[in-house]
Amino acid sequence: MKRLLLFFAVYSPLLKVCSQSTNYQTYTANSTRIEKGKKGATAISPDLFGIFFEDISYAADGGLYGELVQNRSFEYGPADRKDWNYFTAWQYRTEGFGYGNISVETGEPLHPNNPHYVVLTIEDPGQEGIGLINGGFDAMAFKAGGVYNFSAWIRQLSDAAVPLEIELRGKKGAVLGKTDLSTQSRSWQEYKAVIQASAQEDSGYLVVLAKGKGKLALDQVSLFPGHTFKQHRNGMRDDLAEAVAELHPKFMRFPGGCLVHGDGLGNMYRWKNTIGPVEQRAEQKNIWNYHQSAGLGFFEYFQFCEDIGAKPVPIVAAGVSCQNSGGTWRIGSTGQKAIPMDEMQQYIQDVLDLIEYANGPETSVWGAKRAAAGHPAPFHLQYIGIGNEDRQTDAFRQRFRMIYDAVRAKYPDITIVGTVGPSPAGEDYDLGWKFADSLAVAMVDEHYYEKPEWFLSNGRRYDGYDRSKSKVYVGEYASWGNTLYNALAEGVYMTSLERNGDVVRMASYAPLLANVKHTSWNPNLIYFSNTGVLRTANYYVQQLFASNAGDVYYPGVVAFRSGDTAVAASCVKDSRTGDVILKMVHAGPGRLQAAVDLTAVGSAGGNARRILLTGMPDARNTEATPDIIIPSESSMQAKKKFMLDIPPYSLQIIRIGKAKK
Repeated sequence: MKRLLLFFAVYSPLLKVCSQSTNYQTYTANSTRIEKGKKGATAISPDLFGIFFEDISYAADGGLYGELVQNRSFEYGPADRKDWNYFTAWQYRTEGFGYGNISVETGEPLHPNNPHYVVLTIEDPGQEGIGLINGGFDAMAFKAGGVYNFSAWIRQLSDAAVPLEIELRGKKGAVLGKTDLSTQSRSWQEYKAVIQASAQEDSGYLVVLAKGKGKLALDQVSLFPGHTFKQHRNGMRDDLAEAVAELHPKFMRFPGGCLVHGDGLGNMYRWKNTIGPVEQRAEQKNIWNYHQSAGLGFFEYFQFCEDIGAKPVPIVAAGVSCQNSGGTWRIGSTGQKAIPMDEMQQYIQDVLDLIEYANGPETSVWGAKRAAAGHPAPFHLQYIGIGNEDRQTDAFRQRFRMIYDAVRAKYPDITIVGTVGPSPAGEDYDLGWKFADSLAVAMVDEHYYEKPEWFLSNGRRYDGYDRSKSKVYVGEYASWGNTLYNALAEGVYMTSLERNGDVVRMASYAPLLANVKHTSWNPNLIYFSNTGVLRTANYYVQQLFASNAGDVYYPGVVAFRSGDTAVAASCVKDSRTGDVILKMVHAGPGRLQAAVDLTAVGSAGGNARRILLTGMPDARNTEATPDIIIPSESSMQAKKKFMLDIPPYSLQIIRIGKAKK
């Protein structure tokens, strides 16, 4: 708080209305209006700013998904990583002079989709018992007084019941909480218990101990925090989910980009494998070289979208695998493989079933499965994406059209989002747009990761787009970095997305989440560890734009003397509240002045909230200094025409409330 007060004390003089030496009339007579735009007001898509979730950098398992146990079903293997095996993340514990043996078997699995399980034979439990230790994802963090829900599927293989002790332990072995269980069945049975931690621990682990002689099979060993986001069973990590929710996204694209079409056909993401009881879901390798437990599946994605007020935008493969399959990560690579034509009808049916799962009545086949999961009402799906950055080949085009035609025929109200490659220009981009035009695809998905200077110099990109053709979803974009300068360059560009909100219907920064110890890609919007969440400067720019969105854009309201492309402004109106919202972004040095004329908006001014995000251009939030770049807020009175000072390297938002009669 002291840092905030000092910060505001330094910068607040820059925010005062200009002195009499530079009045509004003198300024506007000599200024250059940089927001020429189109004549008159322009409608803005109600879904403009959202988020894109991909299971990259441990964003799902070990991240947003609340499960604390790693490799809970003993399904890890060298296909995930060369040095992984079925016991990865587990240790066999035989302290206290106990002995026995342990093995991984597949003879009588809990479910065919979950083939591996551990068999533990206890010849002598010794003084402390024998069993297993799981350290989670880089250890488990426990809160003092926190409640944790343990569960496991166990099958008793010996005649006598086997007593079990389940413990939460600290880094030095101290028992922080425990509970006792006993096997009861020769068939697979789920056992549950609640354990409370007695102390704070950032480097904890779970211990499952057999305290008597016998033999048992063990699978699907789970430990969840008692408090998850919205208190859902099999839910999300609360603090990380809250950080996502606080972005106020209008939509969420999921479950990924390259993840969807996978590393070869056998690794293609199949949504049906991710629903139903978690112990019956099919796990598989991740294209980013780790593992997907599928605990965070399509039901959980839809439910999370509903929880945060975001429209769901699921993405399915377009019948082809990633062109970079097999590790050929380069433009023009030839790893793309196509689903055989004799299998395409079944694949198309899977896509149609997905829409029924989301929107069908509970009396329908797939609507009934949604209802059985605890959600009888539909999820109100409006969008579905087909493909992701796909190489524009004949195999892709043929399969895309088959899926496209089938979805349009059965669900004409669903908006289909196509794909035009991984870059803002080039062969796949040109061919992708040509193909989209030939089919009159409603919307296409453009992606670009570029230097901040690209974003500053391409603010007019969508001004000349043909409004009669496909609309645009900017599904993945980011400048290369997490400094304030990077974030502001993105902010400058985002004003152009608002200005072109009639053709750019959706946009989402990417990637969303990254574990600080397992980053597959940089930069990211949110970084996290087991104990904390780091919001980047880019996060705050995205948050401020999304939470201050409007549905009508007004050109020419803000004027600067500078014609520099590092300076931009946007004026929008929120028709629901009547608020007029000004966004002014300055991604360069030097103090500027802006003239604001609200005449075109039909506003006489009034009480206003002023939000400022500013600092040194190379500043970025880190684990050690997480709040170097954060917004500050104050109040002001806005007139119909007024002047503002614009600090260097800043995003400033003025939200003017509707005048009371």
